[in-house]
Amino acid sequence: MRLSTVLKPYLPKSLLGRAVLIIVTPLVLLQLVTTVIFFENHWSKVSRRLAQGVAGDIALIIEQMPKYQQTDELQDLYRRAQTNFQLTFKYYPGEVIANSNKQSGLMETSLTRALENHIKKPFSLNSESDRFVIVHIQLGQGVLEITVPNKRFFSTTTYVFVMWMVGTSLLLFGVAVIFMKNQVRPISRLATAAEDFGKGRDSKKFKPEGALEVRQAASAFIAMRNRLKRHIQQRTDMLSGVSHDLRTPITRMKLQLEMMKAGDGTDELKSDISDMEHMLDAYLAFARGEGSEKQASASISEMLNQIVTQIRRKGAMIDLHSEGDLDATIRKGTLKRALTNLVENAARYGENITIRAGKRENGIEIIIDDDGPGIPDEMREEVFRPFYRLDASRNPETGGVGLGMTIARDAVRGHGGEIGLSDAPGGGLRVTVLLPL
Repeated sequence: MRLSTVLKPYLPKSLLGRAVLIIVTPLVLLQLVTTVIFFENHWSKVSRRLAQGVAGDIALIIEQMPKYQQTDELQDLYRRAQTNFQLTFKYYPGEVIANSNKQSGLMETSLTRALENHIKKPFSLNSESDRFVIVHIQLGQGVLEITVPNKRFFSTTTYVFVMWMVGTSLLLFGVAVIFMKNQVRPISRLATAAEDFGKGRDSKKFKPEGALEVRQAASAFIAMRNRLKRHIQQRTDMLSGVSHDLRTPITRMKLQLEMMKAGDGTDELKSDISDMEHMLDAYLAFARGEGSEKQASASISEMLNQIVTQIRRKGAMIDLHSEGDLDATIRKGTLKRALTNLVENAARYGENITIRAGKRENGIEIIIDDDGPGIPDEMREEVFRPFYRLDASRNPETGGVGLGMTIARDAVRGHGGEIGLSDAPGGGLRVTVLLPL
């Protein structure tokens, strides 16, 4: 198994977290390398020199001891040694060192070597205490016991170095996080602007900022957004113009047919003209689905009530249940047209329709169930294609021109939501619409 695969679940997901990790990892490695080098070189040298100082002080006292024959004079020498060298001396006449124990360790090793160089007499060490080290030295007439405080073997520069190392690391880490936040913020704003544009919101305050590459990406996004807006507006204007231009001759034909006597195929012509008007309305609705309608706060519950009331007048049996007042910021006309298409489809193919709407953790969920024939699994994605119809004919009574589902999904996705198709519990088709809050 690759190391990256093992570490992936534990790595941060955000860009800021990963950038900070990139900064912290070399910083930690640098501190570890610095610490190892320090303790391997500097600390060993400091310990060796401090041990040599202690051994030199002990050797000096031993050299001075023969000059002081009286006990009082020796005690005075020991007292001065304790005052000046912080060493406590005790002499045991007639004693012999039980063993020559030279313990291993950085401090013990340094002190052992220093005592061997300066004193050249049998000695033993006892460093079991955390506060001091006891040294026994075999002299001609007895044993000299020296108590050395541990602070004689340690330098405060070690702690100062560690404090400076940790302090500067934390300071640099804080500065790095602040700078990285400033670098990541423009990327987050770019992502927010892209998401708002996908949901039909206009981010007027968005402008290029940050590093050069981020500015380039932001400028490219603004240029792309403007091109898409122009394209959508041009398409909408073109279809609106075509629809308007075609309505004039269609209206003249309708007037001509009204003045003609019945028969000679006038009924068929009237039906064809009605179909043409219906198709023009569908094309125009498809174009308006990506138009410039502004978003505003509206009640989804009230919208569903209006749609259901309208379709019930055509004889449909619809059961609507809405969980409270569902308010959201939407393009009301666009979303109402989409939901109307979905409910009309359900009423066209089913006899009983059930609609449920309520708030969920990730948004507002609308479920439309019917008891119709449903849609096969392999064709559920196809029905969202423009002009695709399950019924190959162009008879409006069996499904219109094939734009209803396309308009519905475009409208829902324009709000940042999604439409899903599945089997209804009692048979038929279930349409699930999820709108983010």
